[in-house]
Amino acid sequence: MRIAVLVKQIPAFEEMELGPDGRLRREGHDLEMNPYCRRAVAQAVELAATLPGDHECIVITLGPPAADDVLREALAWAFDRGVEATGVHVTDPAFAGSDTLATARALTAAVVRVGPFDLVLTGRNSVDADTGQVGPQLAQLLGLPFLTGVKELRIDDDLVRARCEHDDGEVVAELRFPVVLSTAERLIDPCKVDPPGRAQVPATRIRRITATELGPGPWGQAASPTWVGEVRTIASARAGEVLTGDPAAVAHAAVARLVARGAFASGPSGPASTVAAGRGATGPAVAVLVEPGRPHDTRELLGAAATLATAVAGHAVALCPDPADAATPDRLAAWGADAVVAITGVTTEEDVAAAVAAWAEAAPWAVLAPSTAWGREVAGRVAAAIGAGLTGDAVELDVRDGRLVAWKPAFGGQLVAAIHCESPTQMATVRVGVLPLLEPRAAGTPVVTGLAGTSRSRVCVLARTRDDDLDVLAEATAVVGVGRGVDPADYPELDPLLAALGAELGATRKVTDNGWLPRARQIGITGRSIAPRLFVSIGSSGKFNHMVGVRAAGTVLAVNPDPDAPVFGVADVGIVGDWRTVAPHLVAAIAAATTGVPALPAE
Repeated sequence: MRIAVLVKQIPAFEEMELGPDGRLRREGHDLEMNPYCRRAVAQAVELAATLPGDHECIVITLGPPAADDVLREALAWAFDRGVEATGVHVTDPAFAGSDTLATARALTAAVVRVGPFDLVLTGRNSVDADTGQVGPQLAQLLGLPFLTGVKELRIDDDLVRARCEHDDGEVVAELRFPVVLSTAERLIDPCKVDPPGRAQVPATRIRRITATELGPGPWGQAASPTWVGEVRTIASARAGEVLTGDPAAVAHAAVARLVARGAFASGPSGPASTVAAGRGATGPAVAVLVEPGRPHDTRELLGAAATLATAVAGHAVALCPDPADAATPDRLAAWGADAVVAITGVTTEEDVAAAVAAWAEAAPWAVLAPSTAWGREVAGRVAAAIGAGLTGDAVELDVRDGRLVAWKPAFGGQLVAAIHCESPTQMATVRVGVLPLLEPRAAGTPVVTGLAGTSRSRVCVLARTRDDDLDVLAEATAVVGVGRGVDPADYPELDPLLAALGAELGATRKVTDNGWLPRARQIGITGRSIAPRLFVSIGSSGKFNHMVGVRAAGTVLAVNPDPDAPVFGVADVGIVGDWRTVAPHLVAAIAAATTGVPALPAE
């Protein structure tokens, strides 16, 4: 079996910054292998070492000369385990400025040049961009089936069986070689080789490929249908006040400060305005990919599509691969759809994408999709199929000079960048919960048409399950985040605090890694970014990769027994103390502040 592993070199996350051209500045910073790619390397090497027969691993990276180091690390990991491996470094100044589609095209050309392969492994996403687009775009360009977020993998001859981690559940599927798989964090322990070990890898084990060798292109920025415009910094300075002393007195003092900051303000809890009036099925189309079983996401996106359609004198279209959605056109119309396309005969992501790509030959003005595992694959495949620019994880949409501008967060939410698109059809995936949930308009009668898809039956989905609701944290006005400092057996002790705040429970990655809470509750760079009015951190040290997920929170309260815990540096109000002692006093103080009736703390 021949296995290709795609790896990416990124700056150490804490050191990321943009250059004057709006692209990621890599010079002068420590560089490392993307965390998800470490799982892909480890999995490839384990398969080659344990499966019967002869196997070969080819590790491929696209990047500047310094990216040679991630290849050396991957090869050293393989050599230490007795696995035959070589590296391929796709490097040339011509590749500079590549967006995800240009990256996928260059990697596809490299894979074809050094292939064929039975299995192509890649990380689920890179933490410097978090779009999750290159994997499905690569699969589309290679003409291969794809599974994302693989957390369990079994291979029998040419049959691949995988359990995949999606946003708030799992998918179990079977398919046959050749395939492209993206790896989840929980698949396997990551590869990690110190610099001395990397230095032992002979230079002859790494082959370099230039743009000229891959063909005429275009490559790099010239092949990128998206470009970065204005960049806005998001201020997130915290007050950093730390309180110590008697638990009851400290809790009441902390709540007084929260009240002063408006953490308990009774702002609007429902929709802020009404969906734009219907326009009929005329003018440019602004389409929404309707993911089955996610009405909240659909309502958000259709409301946004109706607003965009008004700005360009067009109409909003709901593309529905689920008959249950297409069967409720009046509801979709109330949410913003002027037209509904019922896609029939297809259920898997690649088949839905093929049908949508065929529909998009008419060049709609824009296609929007939820930034979920489903939405990223379908949108990524469509973008690759039609050559459209795709912005991943947008948090805001507007129109300038008749073109879509999608605002995308970068560097853990420290800033947002305006992404523009040059292709006739503009595409974006949008984070769940970031767009306003508009008041439905009067129900109309949208134009309903059918679109027959073709099932290739390459991916056999055996089960789809959900263990939570992705919308819960997105909609919450208050969230209590727990770290490893809270034993899961003690979670019930937090119920009075959750009830007092009307809060939902969130978690650090370590908590969800241990299965103590569903992954949909994970907050941070590899989890969710949330924007509640109040975030309460309990039992967490406050590591950067977790706290970047709450940069947009209105107020942060932290409780930790260690006065030197980093969390106090990223909180507005901190309480030094054991959460078991502090929490009951917080409940009493909150009751007194919000109802005027003090509650008695538990003994």
